[in-house]
Amino acid sequence: MNNPPDHGQGSGPYVDLLNRITRHVQQRNIDRQILEVVGAALKDELGKEDIILTQSERARLLRQVTRAVLEEMLADFDQAG
Repeated sequence: MNNPPDHGQGSGPYVDLLNRITRHVQQRNIDRQILEVVGAALKDELGKEDIILTQSERARLLRQVTRAVLEEMLADFDQAG
């Protein structure tokens, strides 16, 4: 994932700042931390409901839940911004 974003905005102080901060966040493996938090919540919820899934089912559910959470976060940011 350690690629700077391509915002198609050329260059300039803001784009340079955006790229530097994005690289810094990527180097801190924030994406991995998000997946760990969502994965732990998913495991807890499955345990509470006594649901057993195959590894592939669990991976698919993790992807879908993570996507839904991130999309909702982005929508919230768009509304707030």
